[in-house]
Amino acid sequence: MRGEHAGYACGAALGFLGDLILADPRRGHPVAAFGRAAGALERRLWRDHRGHGAAHTLLCAGGAAVGAALLQRALRERPGARTALTAAAAWAVLGGTSLGREARAVGGALAVGDLDVARERLPHLCGRDPQALDGPQMARAVVESVAENTSDAVVGALVWGAVAGVPGLVAFRAVNTLDAMVGHKSPRYRRFGWAAARLDDVAGWPGSRLTAVLTVVAGPDRRGALRAWRADGGAHPSPNAGPVEASFAGALGVRLGGTLAYGGRVEHRPVLNGGGRPPAVPDIERAARLSRRVGLLALGVTVAGRLAVGAVRRGRKGVAADVSGRVTR
Repeated sequence: MRGEHAGYACGAALGFLGDLILADPRRGHPVAAFGRAAGALERRLWRDHRGHGAAHTLLCAGGAAVGAALLQRALRERPGARTALTAAAAWAVLGGTSLGREARAVGGALAVGDLDVARERLPHLCGRDPQALDGPQMARAVVESVAENTSDAVVGALVWGAVAGVPGLVAFRAVNTLDAMVGHKSPRYRRFGWAAARLDDVAGWPGSRLTAVLTVVAGPDRRGALRAWRADGGAHPSPNAGPVEASFAGALGVRLGGTLAYGGRVEHRPVLNGGGRPPAVPDIERAARLSRRVGLLALGVTVAGRLAVGAVRRGRKGVAADVSGRVTR
């Protein structure tokens, strides 16, 4: 058991380092392969019905989790290979470096006034309609996307990895990917994507709260982050994006939320940290740096938590063995 927890800690750290150095590959990414498989299954299963969507979610996310569990179990007696598997899985599911890269690409284009390039890059970060946004609105969209994806692409995966090892890493990323694919309120996915969206809400809950806590700890304005989270975190229509975006808004001193455009649809969302100023281009870099600090803290917290749980379990087993030995004597 001791080696198992230490092996996970080492593997998670190596995977995080791999993401820092390598980011996501341009081609052949495992998550992209999962997305293609999920898309192919959707074409066969789609009906305008929640049951069909639930079956799609169960087969895709459940299949990924079971496959990861079987592979982890097969390497149970090979600690080195098991650590390597954890490292590979962590690298595959973490997306913090690519998140920062894409945010800076949009920010760089906005900084030189090239709105066309900024609009071309924005869909790599979020589903907003770039043609409906001007420069300041794109800056706001980037900051909001960095905040939300810090939880989705980094912290949430680390939390579930610490809880359930490689299956936790893989299952969380699978659920998050399915939500991005079908968890919309569009006519096609309102019913079919319901299960994926609800499961993503549940899976993302612990990671989003940890992200908000670490944003308070790591942000340049701790009081502002905590105040905005407490005041506005529950106003967002997403139970997980709200605490994260509100805490980022308070930490950076900016105002987020408001009117959004998604593929021809206009949404009016509550304003987060209403006393802040509108986001500007330099705030994109500030958000990316804050995201990196939060990710590093999340790695430390989740690995420490995993090791602490292992130590407690070993202590209990030791006490039980000692008591059993005394009774026997």
